[in-house]
Amino acid sequence: MHSISRNFFCVVAVLSMAVSAVCAAEKTPSSDGAATGTTLVYIGTYTGEKSQGIYVSRLDPATGSLSKPELAAEMVNPSWVTIHPTGKFLYAAGESGPYSGGGGAVSAFSIGPKGKLTMLNSQQPNGKGPCHLAIDQTGKTILVSNYGDGSMSSLLVGSDGKLAPSAWVDQYPTLGEKQKPHAHHSAFDPSNRFAVTCDAGLDRIAVYRFDAATGSLTANDPPFASTTAETHPRHLTFNLDGRFCYDIDEKAMSVTAFRFNSKKGKLRQIQAITTLPADFTGKAGSTAELVLHPSGKYLYGSNRGPDNIVGYSVDTKSGKLTLIGHTSTLGKTARSFGIDPTGQWMIVGNQNSDTMVQFKINQRTGELTPTGTKYELGSPVCFQFVAARR
Repeated sequence: MHSISRNFFCVVAVLSMAVSAVCAAEKTPSSDGAATGTTLVYIGTYTGEKSQGIYVSRLDPATGSLSKPELAAEMVNPSWVTIHPTGKFLYAAGESGPYSGGGGAVSAFSIGPKGKLTMLNSQQPNGKGPCHLAIDQTGKTILVSNYGDGSMSSLLVGSDGKLAPSAWVDQYPTLGEKQKPHAHHSAFDPSNRFAVTCDAGLDRIAVYRFDAATGSLTANDPPFASTTAETHPRHLTFNLDGRFCYDIDEKAMSVTAFRFNSKKGKLRQIQAITTLPADFTGKAGSTAELVLHPSGKYLYGSNRGPDNIVGYSVDTKSGKLTLIGHTSTLGKTARSFGIDPTGQWMIVGNQNSDTMVQFKINQRTGELTPTGTKYELGSPVCFQFVAARR
């Protein structure tokens, strides 16, 4: 294992661990806001012999104790799951399988007191191959990234958590033999007035104006920002105050930082930084996930190929990133990972070795240390956290 090493340029912590934990706890989606009790960890998978759907583990944030994953609901290929802001509902994208029309499905579940999921209903995604879901802060609109046909669509969420169809669809164009659309990820900005999306095939990040009252989305002016050719932006995230946006580039194996104008919805690139170690000499693969630490001080990405997590410190004034180092994921094909709301624990999914591995996050340096907790689970590819309801 090539463990993460301290970087001489690492930003000195300005908040204590206790304050960071409290701030993170305030962001936990839960009906009672509690983050000191059990935290449920929901895991999306590709199903097969070793997986039957959505799984759940139980995390004690105080000690890091993590339970063995148990099946929470059967579903075919729920490769992405997301949690409603109230913490009462979970939504899953069935990326492929025996769904009506062959285009996949989006399903709604209620979350029981012990973490068990109960199906509410399902809707077609108005596209093919849904691979990501993003829910706005009001919990009334879900954006669906349809990788298969390169479209973005939306679904409406009722007060009972059930999904209703929406007429909004934006089909991205084919620009050439090498530039076919593959919508991959979306996010609402902290103001909830804009939505941005990654298209890994067109090297574009699209921007939409969003009306939370009606759930309507309209193309911004300008409608998108182009990334460097052949970078393939895959996932993205905003910093805490929304002044900066970061995307992880699947093919280029880099992270691109943008300044975001929250009044005009305009992205301006300010940095591109590699995700690979300086001494890496093997065959590069691709990147996958990008997650901001709840404190906003650190940003992490996953490399498939070297199979490690790259860590950066975030300059909250300039938005620029400084490398901290790399940590082996102790498995094959480092796909997705998640950070618990207190910011103390990271869980990583190794898709092709069928394992999930836990790490402790140093609150002062951002460094990762494996805890020794490792479980077998078929193709884990998404992790979401929510405080258990009593």
